[in-house]
Amino acid sequence: MSGASEQYVIGVDYGTLSGRALLVRVSDGAEIATSVFEYPHAVIEDTLPTSGAKLPPDWALQVPADYVEVLKRTVPEVVKAAGIDPKQVIGISTDFTACTILPVKNDGTPLCELPEFAKNPHAYIKLWKHHAAQSHADRITELAHARKEPWIKRYGGKISSEWEFAKGLQLLEEAPEIYDAMDKWVEAADWIIWQLCGTYIRYICTAGYKGMLQDGAYPSKEYLAALNPKFENFISEKLEHEIGQLGALAGRLTAEAAKWTGLPEGIAVAVGNVDAHVTSAAANAVNPGQMVAIMGTSTCHVMVSEKFAEVPGMCGVVDGGIISGKLGYEAGQSGVGDIFGWFANNYAPAAYVAAAEKAGVDIHTYLSQLASKQPVGAHGLVALDWQSGNRSTLVDHQLSGLIVGMTLATKPEEIYRAIVESTAFGARKIVQTFNESGVPVKEFIAAGGLIKNQFVMQIYADVLNMPITIIRSAQGPALGSAIHAAVAAGAYPDVVSAAAAMGGVASESYQPIAANAEVYEELFKHYNTLYEDFGHNGAMHSLRAIRDRALAGRN
Repeated sequence: MSGASEQYVIGVDYGTLSGRALLVRVSDGAEIATSVFEYPHAVIEDTLPTSGAKLPPDWALQVPADYVEVLKRTVPEVVKAAGIDPKQVIGISTDFTACTILPVKNDGTPLCELPEFAKNPHAYIKLWKHHAAQSHADRITELAHARKEPWIKRYGGKISSEWEFAKGLQLLEEAPEIYDAMDKWVEAADWIIWQLCGTYIRYICTAGYKGMLQDGAYPSKEYLAALNPKFENFISEKLEHEIGQLGALAGRLTAEAAKWTGLPEGIAVAVGNVDAHVTSAAANAVNPGQMVAIMGTSTCHVMVSEKFAEVPGMCGVVDGGIISGKLGYEAGQSGVGDIFGWFANNYAPAAYVAAAEKAGVDIHTYLSQLASKQPVGAHGLVALDWQSGNRSTLVDHQLSGLIVGMTLATKPEEIYRAIVESTAFGARKIVQTFNESGVPVKEFIAAGGLIKNQFVMQIYADVLNMPITIIRSAQGPALGSAIHAAVAAGAYPDVVSAAAAMGGVASESYQPIAANAEVYEELFKHYNTLYEDFGHNGAMHSLRAIRDRALAGRN
């Protein structure tokens, strides 16, 4: 039971498969209680539940009602578990995967909840990992270079299929009836805040990183019209809205949301945020040179700087995108934990699964234990971590995974190790690119679900050949959201001071093992060769095209 004089805030972190609430003490960031709710519809990738219709390749959808259910389930649970009076909670905030976006009416109603659109997949939320707009992203990039648009430099020279404009252009051209019916093209993080406080505020983070808002301006109408004449007014009619700064007050908890959550009506609701970016506050990583890697289903790499540089393949640089007054850089990997899961779920032999169950561990732990017994390089393998495409530095989601060196003697745990190593090589490629571009990475801080796996973290330290500091919180994004809620509620004057009081890292760190780092240096050279050869020669694009034709029933 906590003291009656203490104040608390709640951070709600919306991940790919679940949402979790974290109750945090304002005075010191102590994490009092947490609760997780798995989305009933998870990620819709194969068939649309309302119609049974088969979805095309590279689609990933979600249901907005699942997000509201997270609030109804987890928030009352953390308050109850903590044994506090709900009146002690002074603020709430959320973070989301991005770009996760949906079409809505002016009152916030998602189009998928309207009977006339319930069977149209384009009416649903397009999750960050919806990569079916790659051709639209390519056109956006090519036209930007052809017109010498200045904002393209802020995105490392490439626009991703994951972002707002690519998905919006896909919507216009593949489902014009949905495009015409929607009043707003809304980030899920903004939509859920809208549900909490009744006010739609578009937050600066995704507006800049995913919506191409730079120096107060979006791409011009002329540029949009050149993409598609019907896209000319996309910004003014569907996207443009009041911008909220990070840590600012979006509004006050409505009576309806108070009933959902059991919290007092009128408490502070902070402007939304991205799960990766908000974790910088949770790690108290608010200074140049500190790269935070949020390692989960995918990995997002973020850091602040006081100067602009063009970093090839970065996911954007935004003034105030992470911390007010500093430039925030973003890069990332489209697949990490989900690549491990893909292999474990599909290719781990039944005997391994049975052995893991007998030992009382999950299959990942079992594979990690087996793989850890082998010297570095003993598997004779090197892999590319592109099973979900490449976010940085190539920004191409039509690329695919690759494993080189397999023989009849290759064992499952060896492939698993090579896959883990490939994601570490991908992270090193990002760090190397930042260093070479004049934005030096002096400290590498890890957060997210994968920090629990010591085997994975040691490989990363060895591959990067630098220490890896671990965030103190096991729920970094949720803690980061809670920190922003505390600022919005007036408990701290700004995010930097709140982060200093409520965030931080663990005292322990992973140190590189010199002998391992030496071997990985050699393996990384082979990774780089494959990276350049297969990242640019079009072979994987051709394979993807053949697949798409086959799935569409065409020769």
